[in-house]
Order: sequence, then C-alpha cells, then structure tokens
Amino acid sequence: MEFEGLFYATTLLFFIFDPFATVPMFITLTRGQTQKEQVTSANKAVLVAGMLFGIFVLIGSQLLALFSISVDAFRIAGGIVLLLMSMEIIFSLHLSRKEETSVAWVIIATPLLSGPGVITTAILLVQLYGHFTVIIAGVISLTVTWGVMRNSLAISQRVGNNAIDVFSKIIGMLLAAIAVEFIMRGSVDYVLNSLSLALLLPL
Repeated sequence: MEFEGLFYATTLLFFIFDPFATVPMFITLTRGQTQKEQVTSANKAVLVAGMLFGIFVLIGSQLLALFSISVDAFRIAGGIVLLLMSMEIIFSLHLSRKEETSVAWVIIATPLLSGPGVITTAILLVQLYGHFTVIIAGVISLTVTWGVMRNSLAISQRVGNNAIDVFSKIIGMLLAAIAVEFIMRGSVDYVLNSLSLALLLPL
C-alpha cells in the first residue's frame, strides 16, 4: 500500500464526505434532540454510511450490474431524494417526521454521506489503488466525519438557534441546487450513454 495513494484517496473521500457541510444539515434534522440522542444519530449515520461505502468498495460494480442499475440512474434517484429533503427544509414542511431520530441518521447516512458521488468515487479509486487502500482511506475519512458530527450540539449552542434557522434555509437552497445538478447530470449522461450504445448497435 503506497502512502501517496492512501493520502490521495483519503483526502478525496474526505472532501466528498464533506462533514463540515453535513453538520448544518445534521443540526437541522436533529434539533430538539438531547446530546445523547444526537450522538446516537451520529453513530448510526456514520455506521450506515461506512457499511454502504464498504459494500460499494467491495462489490459496487457487480451490485449495480446485478440489478441492471446504472450509476446515472442511481445519481438521479439520489437527486430526487435530496430535492424532496430540501423542499422540507426550505418550506418548513413535515413530510417525514414520523420518527425524527430515524429520519435524521438515515438521511445523513444516505444520500448525504454515502451518495452517488462517494459511491462512484469509491468504485473508481478501487480500480486505481485496490480494495485495501480505499477501505483504509474511507475509515480515516469517516472517523473524522464522526468526530465533527457528534460535537454538533456544542456548535449549535455556540451559534444560536436564529442563526441556524437562517443557515438552514441557505443549506436547503444549496441542497436543492445539488439535487438538480445530480438529476441533470445523471439524465444527460444517461441519454449520451444510450445514444452511444444505439450508434454502436447494428441496424
């Protein structure tokens, strides 16, 4: 295992996991929870994200092929989920508050932490550096992410609820933009790949 490869993979995954961008969303989704409940949500979110990451590192390409799912389709699906979540935040809707603790860690785990970007990056990194290096890089990145998320309550207390309300709306808009980007990119790539395949097929 080369140190340069490990450093590159860890840095790239850390930027894609982007825990500092996830914290405002995590604070928003776990508002009203106690510190213990937030820590539990953070633990579950990172654990599930780690499991999903590990699965796609080991059998990502085979798993998508088994169900005849393209990465583009997965990207579109992730974009739709993010778009619905952003609408809930922007307009203060309550579409999924039946079980707030579960909603928090499920949404944070995927598609925020282990979204299409992480999955596709993991599959590409495996081809470059191998399974072991990518798994170690993912563990390091997720450990730092977990440390940031479990201290989100302290961040919330220092910043204040009003600031979080304003920031949450901004995060909602950013999520909507990311969602549209996922959907558009997935749609365009899907169409281009379909056209390329059609042109290669004999008439």
